[in-house]
Amino acid sequence: MSQWNQVQQLEIKFLEQVDQFYDDNFPMEIRHLLAQWIENQDWEAASNNETMATILLQNLLIQLDEQLGRVSKEKNLLLIHNLKRIRKVLQGKFHGNPMHVAVVISNCLREERRILAAANMPVQGPLEKSLQNSSVSERQRNVEHKVAAIKNSVQMTEQDTKYLEDLQDEFDYRYKTIQTMDQGDKNNALMNQEVLTLQEMLNSLDFKRKEALNKMTQIVNETDALVSSALMEELRDWQRRQQIACIGGPLHNGLDQLQNCFTLLAESLFQLRRQLEKLEEQSTKMTYEGDPIPMQRAHLLERVTFLIYSLFKNSFVVERQPCMPTHPQRPMVLKTLIQFTVKLRLLIKLPELNYQVKVKASIDKNVSTLSNRRFVLCGTHVKAMSIEESSNGSLSVEFRHLQPKEMKSGAGGKGNEGCHMVTEELHSITFETQICLYGLTIDLETSSLPVVMISNVSQLPNAWASIIWYNVSTSDSQSSLATMMVISPGPSSARYVMGFVSKEKERLLLKDKMPGTFLLRFSESHLGGITFTWVDHSENGEVRFHSVEPYNKGRLSALPFADILRDYKVIMAENIPENPLKYLYPDIPKDKAFGKHYSSQPCEVSRPTERGDKGYVPSVFIPISTIRSDSTEPHSPSDLLPMSPSVYAVLRENLSPTTIETAMKSPYSAE
Repeated sequence: MSQWNQVQQLEIKFLEQVDQFYDDNFPMEIRHLLAQWIENQDWEAASNNETMATILLQNLLIQLDEQLGRVSKEKNLLLIHNLKRIRKVLQGKFHGNPMHVAVVISNCLREERRILAAANMPVQGPLEKSLQNSSVSERQRNVEHKVAAIKNSVQMTEQDTKYLEDLQDEFDYRYKTIQTMDQGDKNNALMNQEVLTLQEMLNSLDFKRKEALNKMTQIVNETDALVSSALMEELRDWQRRQQIACIGGPLHNGLDQLQNCFTLLAESLFQLRRQLEKLEEQSTKMTYEGDPIPMQRAHLLERVTFLIYSLFKNSFVVERQPCMPTHPQRPMVLKTLIQFTVKLRLLIKLPELNYQVKVKASIDKNVSTLSNRRFVLCGTHVKAMSIEESSNGSLSVEFRHLQPKEMKSGAGGKGNEGCHMVTEELHSITFETQICLYGLTIDLETSSLPVVMISNVSQLPNAWASIIWYNVSTSDSQSSLATMMVISPGPSSARYVMGFVSKEKERLLLKDKMPGTFLLRFSESHLGGITFTWVDHSENGEVRFHSVEPYNKGRLSALPFADILRDYKVIMAENIPENPLKYLYPDIPKDKAFGKHYSSQPCEVSRPTERGDKGYVPSVFIPISTIRSDSTEPHSPSDLLPMSPSVYAVLRENLSPTTIETAMKSPYSAE
């Protein structure tokens, strides 16, 4: 593979370095067209040998002439124009000093090799760099290459626009010359030839206008597809990784790469917008019947402007979530009247925006909370974004002195006790700003991940459990808090988890309900665990409550929680397994509440067949507990491992009921 082919496969940050050292002294077009020939010459030796440098310069011009001959056959007018201009510049600039061109080309090739070496060098140093390097996905590389291709295409349309301007100026000059000629001169053969030339120029102008607009349309289509799919997927992936990192997951990264993509696309779109404005100016100066600019430019400009708006609105992100400096391992848990920090970043880094973007912070701006609790933010809640705010030179702002303060409620309560779904309330901190750039005004808004407000550090464990459950259960960081006020171990029961309640409150809620009514709640003794409790009646009418040992993350990941509720069995005194869960509190039939979330249908117990090792018994995993008939207290197994119906059937055939009951008995139950 040639050196130039390797260069073209580099990531954007390296391609930008390559772009910096190619200019009119040695245009990149020549490097691309004559890549193999250039790499086969000894430019470094020629830089110290005038005779050798003279020969190489002559050969370079010959190679250019051959390329001109090839593109002339293809009738690529733009490339012919550019090559002629480049050949003229090279010949004029280096004719008297051929060693200089050898020095320039030698330096460019050397810089390419240096950048290639840097790109292929194993990552050294901090763990973060190693993780960042290893986490670069194929999709991310694909996005970066597409962004680079779009940038390159816009550069080419820039040349098209300039060429159109030159062509139109020449047409105007020739047309005005004819207008100033005497009437007698207008009838001669030379005049007729000039008119034919003008007609050809007008045809060429019309063709180039259509070609330029078609190229711009293609760029807009490619940008639209890239932004709406792959780039947004990369952004959502980063937001999800941030969620998991906030609750103890691996380090998240990739924001710098996203910033490069967002910035380059924004620069390309603004450049395309300016090109469309130039086309309008050209059409104003000279138009004709069938002129494509008035017909296509307005719609194309509208699409470009929409893409700019979309890009900016998605580029405003919370780089570091709200966190109290006193509890760095517990982000998103905020204590009233205690300062917290939060950092915002604009992924479109343009120098024109430095210190011009003022961000305002507020709390619960878009949420109609179900509670009587209301909060305001005290401290400096308006700050300007600046490139100097961060060590990596991003356009960001960090709020360091915000603190939440609870407003006094006229209702006098601290929560809606009548709502069985809400215990820990989630709040959101919103950030607003306005971008004014190149005649566009764009309002931006983003929100932090949901935060929990506490008034005492003793509430920290419960609050942190709420944060964990929220971020584990949802991948949509911008979901409506009005519907996500409840915390859940999975999507199946998002609306039905009671939250953190005491056993006394739990029994108070269930005691008057129909037998088989159950509710879900977080465990008081197992942090992050979830349990369910149901009610039934003894033969004499006494109310009894039963709770299972809390399910931890491992069990919940092994078996969908909705399936657990569907297939859960208890072995009663008669040794008949049955599901005691009938109604979700207060009176919702279980299958109605969770039916659409069941992952599969339960299988019937089958007997082994005589087909050898292929005669497997179909099975479904179910959790089973035992309950003594002489106790009103719950007795939960120490390890609710799933058991298939076929396994239980075999146990029934080979073990006595007493043995099964003993095996299923929890060591934690009272003797």
